[in-house]
Amino acid sequence: MVDQRLPLSSVAAFAAWEPVLRLMLGDDSDRRAARTARVAGRVGPHGWSLAHRGSMSSAARIAVEGIQKALARDGVQEVSFSAEVRPDGRTTLGLVWPSPVVEPAVGRPDLGVLVLAEGSLAEPWLRRPEPVPGAVPAPSADPEALERTLRERLPGAVGATEAEITATEARLGVTLPDELKALYRVTRVDWVGDFEAAVRAEEAVGCELSGLDDLRAVDAAVRHPGWQRSATHAGDTSPDAAVQGLAGSPGWIGFGSNGGDEFAVDLTPGPAGYLGQVILVDHEQSFGAELVADSLTDFVLGRLREERRDHPDRCGDGLPAVARVGAGAVGHPETVRAAAHPALEVLAVEAAGDGAPFSLAPVSGLPRLRTLTAAPGALADPQEVAGLAGLEYLELGTEEWRALLDAEAVPRTLKAAAVTARDQGHLPVVAIANEILALWDRPLIVRTLLDGDLGPAT
Repeated sequence: MVDQRLPLSSVAAFAAWEPVLRLMLGDDSDRRAARTARVAGRVGPHGWSLAHRGSMSSAARIAVEGIQKALARDGVQEVSFSAEVRPDGRTTLGLVWPSPVVEPAVGRPDLGVLVLAEGSLAEPWLRRPEPVPGAVPAPSADPEALERTLRERLPGAVGATEAEITATEARLGVTLPDELKALYRVTRVDWVGDFEAAVRAEEAVGCELSGLDDLRAVDAAVRHPGWQRSATHAGDTSPDAAVQGLAGSPGWIGFGSNGGDEFAVDLTPGPAGYLGQVILVDHEQSFGAELVADSLTDFVLGRLREERRDHPDRCGDGLPAVARVGAGAVGHPETVRAAAHPALEVLAVEAAGDGAPFSLAPVSGLPRLRTLTAAPGALADPQEVAGLAGLEYLELGTEEWRALLDAEAVPRTLKAAAVTARDQGHLPVVAIANEILALWDRPLIVRTLLDGDLGPAT
């Protein structure tokens, strides 16, 4: 553990946090029952996550805004905090400073995700497209008709030369479909400050058209949402899918947008798709794409497909690649044994309804299981985790991590990990997290401990 006071005197002072702590204690029922109360949250320059009920008092809001201003002034992204308040009022407040190896939790006061392998991505974001040898353009693809239509809509437009198109193909490492070549033979879209030309091209094609020099493949790494969200996602391509279940592909060539989402021609279609079909890459989604038109000709002529969604969290044989077991897992298998099958990728184990913990023996040795999350107390024997040979992400409670660390059984295949506590607060979490980081020789988390007194419960 690294305890350190950073040069943020206004933030690293107990008095600055006192109104916020009083707000979060709520009715203080824990301390009135002679129990230690625990609260936690996060504050950044532009927002905060505080677990409390009811509206925020003006005093607490002013206190939070003061902390925000100090963080912004010192260029600190955000600070996590956790406090233990004893019945007599004695309080230990822990401030956890941003770390390059921790992805902050989104919408939760948790410590976040420990990134153990620099620059690592969840496995679905690394997948390359499967070859589809029999893929052909759609019957509606008609480069000559497309070029004729665009010349009628854009008289006088200056198109790209064959040499420029060839150079673009060399830069991208792909052969562009004949329809896309026909489009750029009509207009190379390299205007500078010519708003009217941009509008004419947009109206002619049906989207905000990119210039020939701006054509690019959709990068899966850019779409990676971080480990907290991606670790529990699975993607697959069913035999009747028109679009492959991918985050990106060297064959998804973005050529335009609707102002936010990206249109691309698809040179790596799914088994039921067409070579050169038009897909939409939603900027609010981090995985997959939607079929828009069977061909660029259809797209320009307004012959669009109705939205069709596949099931990216199911394997090709229909079995769930993501399974949750335990209390609250409605519609999922009731036991780990029922969830086990060779194509299982993600397993989330929650506390059983009858309180009986689960054994991981039924999933030991599964070839594709890469993510395990287990609620504190949900596992009968945490050391069974060592039998999961392909794990890249592991999320456990502090006691389960303690058992693995003591047994020197932490899987070294991990790329990311998370530590959760049974109740609010991450004072005990930071110590465990730093032990895990040390196994990978990663920088340790810096924490500041402050002592104060909130007085007895009222």
